[in-house]
This record gives sequence, structure tokens and C-alpha cells, in this order.
Amino acid sequence: MNSYRVISIKEKELIISGDGNNPIWKEADSLTNFISPWDDKPVKKIEFKAVHNSENIFFQFIVEDHQTHIHPSIDKDESINNSDRVELFFRSDASLDPYYCLEMDTTGRIMDFKARPNREFDFNWCWPTEEIVIKSSINENNFIVEITISLQSLKNLKLLKDRSIETGIYRAKYNQQKDNTYKPTWITWTNPNTKIPNFHTPTSFGKLLLAN
Repeated sequence: MNSYRVISIKEKELIISGDGNNPIWKEADSLTNFISPWDDKPVKKIEFKAVHNSENIFFQFIVEDHQTHIHPSIDKDESINNSDRVELFFRSDASLDPYYCLEMDTTGRIMDFKARPNREFDFNWCWPTEEIVIKSSINENNFIVEITISLQSLKNLKLLKDRSIETGIYRAKYNQQKDNTYKPTWITWTNPNTKIPNFHTPTSFGKLLLAN
């Protein structure tokens, strides 16, 4: 199982802005080995970082993209589900019963839901709003998404165990076709070794390891 070290920033304060410029991010380990196992085309650079203090864990995505796609639907969930985005899935264990999904588009909107095996999705479930903050920016050559999540909320959902969080880290890139429709390229940190794109499977997760 892939793993990523989340450094501690106990003595420092990080308030996310979505612009990626806080110097604390320079201290974090950089994760860039993202792949699309179901597509032969090269994947543009995705850089993921995470840090934590005694109360929160902070995530940052910097995604190279010169033309982001936002689906025009007035329904937020439908729009996010068909737009360029990044995703974090968290699970208690490999049974995926349950697991929790956060899908965030380039404008900082979130589609959050609780899931169970065989794609049983509960879209009425939401991450407690007081326990999560999302900021983003769209720039000429990339977009940035930053997230703050309270460690207590992860503990309450039995997702933080022995300083480890089993996590899926993903990206959906929507590409314009000749007929002006958009089709996604599915990108992941961990190759799930499935014949067709599938993030909702135990093999697509890795571990975030919280350093002391």
C-alpha cells in the first residue's frame, strides 16, 4: 500500500487561502506520482501536499491545467460531478463499510457523501460544516485547492487510527471532444489494478502517516 508522510507543524499556524503561497507548504513532502492506468496519454503534473498540527490536517492540490472545465448545470452536485476536480476518499478499513468521499471542483465547491460497497451512495450525508474549510484559485497554468479538516472529525468517523488515515487521492480531468462533449480522464495516486476506471474499490487507497 502506498504511503505519504504528513509532517507536523505544531509550532506554526496555517490558515488556508487557496493561493498556495503560505511558506509552510514548502516544508511538506511533495507527492507527484499520479497516474491514469486506463489512459495512455501523459498526465499533467499534480502536486499533493499535507501537513498537520494538534487540531487539524491541511491538504493542498496544485494541478497543472491550462483550461479547466466547469459543467454549467445549476444543480451543484451534477455540476461538480461533471467538472474538473480533485477528490479525497477516507475509509476505516478495507471493507469500505462505510467510507467517506469529498469531491472538490476548481471553484472550491464540494460534493461530499457517505458510501458503502457496490456504489451505495448517501448524498444526504455531509461532512460537518464547522469541521471543514475549502479554498481555491484558478490561475493561468494551474488551479489550486486547499482543505482544512479537523482531526476530531476524522476520529469521530473512526478514520484516524494510530496516526494513520487510509486515503484515496484522485483527480478527474474533463477533456473536450471533437463533438464538443466532455469526457473524463481518471487519475489516481494508487493503481487499483481494475480493467475500467474505479476509485470505489479497496485497492485504490493508500495511507497518510501523521509524523510526530
